[in-house]
Amino acid sequence: MIRLESVSWTYPHADAPSLRQLDLRIAAGELVVLCGASGSGKSTALRLMNGLIPHFHDEGVLSGTVTVDGLVTAHAELDDLGCATGTVLQHPRRQFFTDNAAEELAFAMENFGEPPEEIRERVARGLVRLAPHVPMGQRLQRLSGGQQQQVAIAAATAHGPRVLLLDEPSSNLSADAVARLAEALGVLKAQGVTIVVAEHRLRWLQHLADRIVVMRDGAIDVEWTADEFRAISDEDLAGEGLRGDVRTARLPVLPAAGPSVAGAVAAREVPGGTLELDGVRCRLGGRTVLDLDRVCFRAGEVTALRGVNGAGKSTLARVVTGLQRAGGTVRLDGRPLSRRARQRASAIVMQDVQRQLFTDSVRAEIELAATDAPRPPDVAATLGALDLAPLSERHPLSLSGGQQQRLVVAAVRVAARRIVIFDEPSSGVDRRHLQSISDQIRQVAAAGAVVLLISHDEDLLSLAADRQLTLASAMSDVAPSRSETARDALAVGHDTREEHP
Repeated sequence: MIRLESVSWTYPHADAPSLRQLDLRIAAGELVVLCGASGSGKSTALRLMNGLIPHFHDEGVLSGTVTVDGLVTAHAELDDLGCATGTVLQHPRRQFFTDNAAEELAFAMENFGEPPEEIRERVARGLVRLAPHVPMGQRLQRLSGGQQQQVAIAAATAHGPRVLLLDEPSSNLSADAVARLAEALGVLKAQGVTIVVAEHRLRWLQHLADRIVVMRDGAIDVEWTADEFRAISDEDLAGEGLRGDVRTARLPVLPAAGPSVAGAVAAREVPGGTLELDGVRCRLGGRTVLDLDRVCFRAGEVTALRGVNGAGKSTLARVVTGLQRAGGTVRLDGRPLSRRARQRASAIVMQDVQRQLFTDSVRAEIELAATDAPRPPDVAATLGALDLAPLSERHPLSLSGGQQQRLVVAAVRVAARRIVIFDEPSSGVDRRHLQSISDQIRQVAAAGAVVLLISHDEDLLSLAADRQLTLASAMSDVAPSRSETARDALAVGHDTREEHP
């Protein structure tokens, strides 16, 4: 079904190839997992399989042959490849073509001329199976990251592709959504669909996968059968830099009150703190998406924001950093802060970090972030701590997803803001770099910042968080649009025109 024969690929302006003489064969109906360190070539291999290389990424150097479902991808028409394959990118919002979930699921089938009644049936079935809690009336760009991921997965499978390609599909999903995804992949596999998954989190796939392929420096390092993988201990996986069983983070609960708080306590029981939110309520699209009577965060601690996809975690982060209008009062050190003041006091690592990269080199990105820092940072030490020193002169957009994630974490680290938000900072990050990101988060808190960590990654929470605030699932999170996100990345930590809620 899929054959990569002596395939090498070098991105334009890259110093070394991303894939080196890669040979890989995947039989029809197999589920194969590609894993390995960030930058090992997993996403590049998927781009070769769906034809994005060389049809979209057409300025690099390609050698070897890629064949998918009988189509030589370098010479096939993209619509033929699109009919044969379905793809979910690491950041799904980049692949949306329409404005809402139902239209997105119908889009590919309409282009391939499917009968309208068949389209309606498949759309309904896909939404129920993979995105049951996504509000259908909301624009896609206003869904949370996890909800967008669920829609993208449903859309990639709606037209019945023979090959499904998934790039870090569990990265922004809550545990219940991961379970639904695993069940859906099991059904597709039973139907004979060939599935390739690039992942760092492996155990949720161990009863589905036929083979685990470990990549290193653009080539295959080792392959395991399903039985061999299940017999491998987490210690041995760690030796390969891979992630095994999830360590559930059992954290003390942060006292808080309000309808948005799961298990809220009485308001009088909420002690004070460095950052205080009183009567904060946010309505979007005619709906209340966040309702907090009182919550207080302490400097020097890392508070995990937890809850299912769509519970309001990113909305809370946007309110705290002044990026979202809301009623109520936000105080820092007892002093009420306007939205403008909160923006200047805050830094944030967004889910899609590519939107926060502005310069032409890794080093310049760090230097830009430190422009208004109270003291000059040690750029070399910062890059070294996150294994970015060898990449210091690379263009940020030429990095892998995990490398970009670490770069933005480094930039936030040197910005030295009083309020720092990390929104899914371990997306696309391997086991070794998970520890370095955790160390950076801890150091930000140790320097005296109020740190909020939004994550479904239990491994990261167990390493980095001190307390937890869990948001109730009754409300739906609303994420920013593309233009709003670009504006926000510029606004946080900079002086902007005053706006009043």
